[in-house]
Amino acid sequence: MRLGEVVVDVAPLRSSRDFRLVFATQAISMVGTHLTSVAASLQVYALTGSTVQVGLMSLVLGLSLLVGLVAGGVLADRVDRRRLMLVTRSITAVVVAGLAVNAALPDPKVWFVFVAAVLAGGTAGLGGPAMMAATPSLVQPGQLAAAGALTTLTAQLGGMIGPSLAGVIASGPGVAMCFAIDAAVYVVGLALLAPLPALPPEGTAEVQHPLKAMTEGLRFLRGNQVVSGLLLIDVCAVVFAMPYALFPELGTEHFGGGPSTVGLLYTAPAVGSFFGALTSGWTGRVHHTGRALIGAVAVWGVAISCFGLSSNLWLALAFLALAGLGDTASEILRRALLQHYTPDRLQGRVGSLWLAQATAGPSVGNLEAGLVARALGSSAGAAVLGGVVCLAGVATLAVAMPGLRKATLHEPSDAEEPADSIEKT
Repeated sequence: MRLGEVVVDVAPLRSSRDFRLVFATQAISMVGTHLTSVAASLQVYALTGSTVQVGLMSLVLGLSLLVGLVAGGVLADRVDRRRLMLVTRSITAVVVAGLAVNAALPDPKVWFVFVAAVLAGGTAGLGGPAMMAATPSLVQPGQLAAAGALTTLTAQLGGMIGPSLAGVIASGPGVAMCFAIDAAVYVVGLALLAPLPALPPEGTAEVQHPLKAMTEGLRFLRGNQVVSGLLLIDVCAVVFAMPYALFPELGTEHFGGGPSTVGLLYTAPAVGSFFGALTSGWTGRVHHTGRALIGAVAVWGVAISCFGLSSNLWLALAFLALAGLGDTASEILRRALLQHYTPDRLQGRVGSLWLAQATAGPSVGNLEAGLVARALGSSAGAAVLGGVVCLAGVATLAVAMPGLRKATLHEPSDAEEPADSIEKT
């Protein structure tokens, strides 16, 4: 296999000006989002001295994001997606600018940070499905996996650069500067997205009640084995084998280290994920996409179990990096298959459910891991058990859902047929 078939495929960037604009917007936005996230946490802690208040702010942000995602999925299938992206990002820019002004005051108000978290989370949720639903219209059908890999790469870069940059800026000019830079980033993003053409969803003649519209999306999931399988196989990984909540205890007790060791445990999956995104060129060329996806999730499960069995820190870090690599491959393939098998008129609603699961799933998984660790009396045992349960779930889905196993990006998806048949039932 040639090197050009392994490294991340940049064909969507070469062939589509519109995707280049969206990619650039996402790349800078991910860094800016982390600036605001870290700065808001630092500010709340500085004002209250309470980690509970910091956690509460994160909870408020997460809940408002989930509500926004559900509503945004319906809107993305009803209105022009370009306009929705521009409006929601404009509102978020104003909110973040307000955070900068509040932080610059002699007596910053903590209540304003919470209000801003609600507004920013809700508007981000409203615009997120539109951005995801627009992608298939901006790239060629055979480039969905490559586009997903590039999107994942922006998220990994943002996650690696943003928090560290936020710490440097917050310790120097202050948190107000973090907010101000993010607000400026949103303005730049608006300028990048403005030249996009109108992106109306297909088949929007009938205006449905929002609840009926979302119910239609849920019925499509139930009737399409590939798309429902994509969500279920992710549950196996993020709910049953999510180890992050175990890292503090494992780093200090199991590996006998301190905060630096715990930090290494959190960093290792990100390093693997970044390497996985850089070497994702194969994801758009593999013919048996569904089987490759099943294999990628299985890699995650095996790596997490092996991590739990490891007594050597560096071996454990290697297994975590392998888990991150498998997770990135899984995310790229799931995103591409989801967009390939979902008709355009349902892209927003189905995409919002995918984004909502990606938002809530890890939180549920970390809670589950903590509870299992307490029940077993061992965080390492909880990691091993989680990986085994993940593998069992993957094997069950592979047998019970042949449609998922046979899914491919290299044949017509007939995406409209399941949706049409569901409407007639």
